[in-house]
Amino acid sequence: MNTIVRLLLAAWLACCLPAMGAERGTADEAVAMVKKAVAYLKKQGPEKAYQAFNDPQGAFRDRDLYIIVFTMDGKGLAHLNPRLVGKPTGDIRDADGKAIFHEQRKVAMERGSGWVDYKWPNPVSGHIEAKTTYLERVDDVIVMCGIYK
Repeated sequence: MNTIVRLLLAAWLACCLPAMGAERGTADEAVAMVKKAVAYLKKQGPEKAYQAFNDPQGAFRDRDLYIIVFTMDGKGLAHLNPRLVGKPTGDIRDADGKAIFHEQRKVAMERGSGWVDYKWPNPVSGHIEAKTTYLERVDDVIVMCGIYK
């Protein structure tokens, strides 16, 4: 009996542990999603792209990964949270009071792409967690996707 329990436990761990870890996106997946979104934006144009980015069931949502787009002055064009779309979001702060957008804009202006760390609610866990977001500047907008650590 003890051997059967061990075998079942080992089989369960082999099947389920990789899936448990898979509920969070990786840095490589965030970068790939931004690259995919940038290509889509350039090919389809802003109107169609922002509609696709804001689609809750669309191709730009994967577990805790989602595309965010802000204008260079902080207006939300695409976000998981529809309350941030169409609104000035440049003064949004994280749980520690960090002005997130100001740092994202600085990275976009100075380097064109990069990572920014802050704390943000995780849509999967519902908790505020450490997050790092990869971003790329495309003309007058910043396209982003972050991962929770």
